[in-house]
Amino acid sequence: MFTDTHCHLIAPELRFRLPEIVAQAAAVGVTGLLVPSASIGDWDAILQLRQPEIRAVAIGVHPWFADEWRQETEGSLKQILQQNTNAWVGEIGLDFLHDTPRETQVSVFRLQLQLAQQFSRPIIVHNVKASAALADIIRAEKFTCGGIIHAFSGSLEEARVFIRHSFKIGIGSLLLNPRAKKVHIAAQSLPLNSIVLETDSPYMQPENRNTPANIRQIAEIVADLRGISVQDLAAVCEENWCDLVAKSS
Repeated sequence: MFTDTHCHLIAPELRFRLPEIVAQAAAVGVTGLLVPSASIGDWDAILQLRQPEIRAVAIGVHPWFADEWRQETEGSLKQILQQNTNAWVGEIGLDFLHDTPRETQVSVFRLQLQLAQQFSRPIIVHNVKASAALADIIRAEKFTCGGIIHAFSGSLEEARVFIRHSFKIGIGSLLLNPRAKKVHIAAQSLPLNSIVLETDSPYMQPENRNTPANIRQIAEIVADLRGISVQDLAAVCEENWCDLVAKSS
């Protein structure tokens, strides 16, 4: 069994054929799904998802939409976390290539990190050219609940910093690009107990149709790089998932 730890199921490309998408994934052994939000407008639709394959949802404000945050947003997110024990916080983080002001991104990330700590929830972290800033904030906020560094594409040194703070490293669709050398190095070299698999579907592959079923292909590449079986990789990834969930129990 594999879990796609990052799939945007309410995106129109997936939402309007969800039974087909879920069945295709299950047919290749992808039977668990984690569904993150991006903007406040996603929250209600994600909370209404009822597919039994959804192991958790993540509610939060993506750094691209950080300027949507209002004073009442904090109260709304707090209420959702109170009422939904399987809700993580995400997709949150920093994107220093985006035109949303950095100070706004940092402020909104800090507020959400504090709520995640308050409710003992893992987080899903969006990170573009911001590893040092993210690590500094996580340390400063004394965040201990861990989570997933989504769509990792950095160096082994960057990954190890996050691993020391109880995060798993999301290995995803970038691995399907043979030119993505850093991702291949990470998939091959990081401790097995520090990785999880994800697609970021329907994104990351604009020329193709990206769905949770692609976890199978990603897993086969990782297993080949590590010299292990797909079945052994699945068992380790499941242990890693359970480790994350235990932080919120």
